[in-house]
Amino acid sequence: MIAERRLIRCCIGLAAAILFPLAATAQEQSANLRLLAAGRAGDQAAVSRALAEGAVPDARTRIGETVLMISIKDGRSDLARQMIAAGADVNLAAANGVTPLMAAAHAGNAEIARLLLDRGANPNALDQLKKNAMTYAAGQGSTDVVLLLIKSGVDPNAIYAHDLTALMWAAGYGRSATVKALLDAGARPGPRDDRGKTALDMAREAGDTETVKLLETAQRG
Repeated sequence: MIAERRLIRCCIGLAAAILFPLAATAQEQSANLRLLAAGRAGDQAAVSRALAEGAVPDARTRIGETVLMISIKDGRSDLARQMIAAGADVNLAAANGVTPLMAAAHAGNAEIARLLLDRGANPNALDQLKKNAMTYAAGQGSTDVVLLLIKSGVDPNAIYAHDLTALMWAAGYGRSATVKALLDAGARPGPRDDRGKTALDMAREAGDTETVKLLETAQRG
């Protein structure tokens, strides 16, 4: 009888050891789902509740996006700051390789880009398209982010995929203000991409007269 009781207690203890972690995991998963839903809705109060209930700041959607990434893409700097303060990984990329810093560069959000860099975001990370924060910023004409990246140590003459430079990315999209900022920062107009084209060639193809004039002047100088 005593042996049976001991066996029963042992079985109960074993069941508890198995079930309690499973219950905790289920609770965390549920909190993570609430966090992601709150992030999509831009509901900061609900985000705070989910975090307090055990959600992890780096919970991700099926395409690998965290609430930090979602908030940057949605233009919610307040929510992005909240997630960074909560300990979100500033280098955690989505399934396509896009990092929060790339998203901020694409959006032209210099405030969040600065905060991400201060928290250790890698400006040289590449996504699946072999693009990085600088190429996104230059192509979008996010001049403030371009200057911020240069200030953080990114070489304005760095060569990226297909032998493209940041100046070429800006020139090809007619981003004259960004082209001027890059030239002022020391970007050289002479390099050619893997097709043999210069930034000036790309500006002419884009048909942006202001950018063409800037680059023509730079080449003469």
